[in-house]
Amino acid sequence: MKKYQSTSFIKSAMHATNGLYLAFRTQKNFRKHILIAIFVLFMAFILKARGLEIAIIVATNTCVLMAELVNSVIEFVMDAYYKNNYSKLCKFAKDISAGAVLLCAISSAIIALILLLPRLIDFIKQFI
Repeated sequence: MKKYQSTSFIKSAMHATNGLYLAFRTQKNFRKHILIAIFVLFMAFILKARGLEIAIIVATNTCVLMAELVNSVIEFVMDAYYKNNYSKLCKFAKDISAGAVLLCAISSAIIALILLLPRLIDFIKQFI
């Protein structure tokens, strides 16, 4: 495996950046999660969330994006292994990894609501 190892940190970072770019370019759900994360962060700033609240939102959004990346890798590997042929085991692996993304997304949304909903209600009350 030594021949596949990067020789420098810069090359490793370039490979990682390329991976993120590839995911953004090819994975529709990854792009959707990024847009949602940006929207939630925008709302956090508009609602004047505290630093710790923003940090928690960033952390949960990062978990969702990481889960989506791992899900994509699992899908690619399973498709390559089964040569894009149907397999019940392949379906199980893909469904379970997609379920992990869904679980992360739901928990991230709940955390964002817990943190931002009281501020949103106060913000709306200003205009009523």
